[in-house]
Amino acid sequence: MATGLLSKLLRLTNFQNPLLRTVVPGVATAFALQGAVAIPSILAQSERFYDASGGLTFLAVTALSLYLPALRARAAAELAGAPKLPLSALLAGALHWRQVALSAAVMFWAVRLSGYLLRRIFQHGEDSRFGAIRGSPSKFAGAFLGQATWVSLTLAPVMAINAVPTAVLAAVPLGIADVLGLGLFVGGFVLEIVADRQKGRWLQQRRDKQHDEQFMTSGLWSRSQYPNYFGECTLWTGIATAAAGVLVTRPAQAALGLSGGLPGRLLALGISFVSPAFTSLLLLKVTGVPLSERKYNAKYGDRKDYQKWKRETPKFFPKVF
Repeated sequence: MATGLLSKLLRLTNFQNPLLRTVVPGVATAFALQGAVAIPSILAQSERFYDASGGLTFLAVTALSLYLPALRARAAAELAGAPKLPLSALLAGALHWRQVALSAAVMFWAVRLSGYLLRRIFQHGEDSRFGAIRGSPSKFAGAFLGQATWVSLTLAPVMAINAVPTAVLAAVPLGIADVLGLGLFVGGFVLEIVADRQKGRWLQQRRDKQHDEQFMTSGLWSRSQYPNYFGECTLWTGIATAAAGVLVTRPAQAALGLSGGLPGRLLALGISFVSPAFTSLLLLKVTGVPLSERKYNAKYGDRKDYQKWKRETPKFFPKVF
């Protein structure tokens, strides 16, 4: 059954444009997976697997975009009557290091973050973000729709890189964008991990009665009010930078059916940087910071130590000194 569905998906998305041949199946997969998780979650009025499903969707869409050229090649060979080759044989030499590096980076991030969030919700029992919407099917469905949109836009630069033929990627020499992009990803990823671990250790110590602090002002949280969000936005900026350095080049533009002129390069930059832009919008203006500030301001807004921490600690960009 799965093979038949995959064959149908490949036929339906066999567009002439190489970029669409990769992006459309990825976006369709994101919305299909989120819909599949949304139905039982809405019926049970439970957000327990919301974050885990987001991580799974990132993994599935990334893997699909990486393996799509090999899957299409095998499907074409079967239609021509050739013997069915194992996928590993088709992948041999078919992937460029940039595709492997960016896809692996996303997969490591998705596994780490979804595991962290899943442990957190099992510890707490519920997610306060969903308190007002889990009882409303339309609003709860909107959260899953939003998550599918988030996955699709955030993965846009990775899907675009995976749509570029290996031979074309090999023709683009290693550049400053590759080094800078991967460096930003590693730096942001490490920052997010350290911030989450510091917060987790602080919460555990509070549960163990080792301190009675009500809000965290130590470690990275003394440098930024939201160091984990800064790390998140930084790592996606790294992915976008590495992808953009390739997508604006003439060989990649031609391979993806773009114009190669200024409009094509601007489109390539848009495809790349929509990822950190949308992530930053969500975290700073929609879900992350606004929800946290509303909760903490209501609890501690009249406390002088809380006011002092907010006044002296940058909200986003960490202070160095």
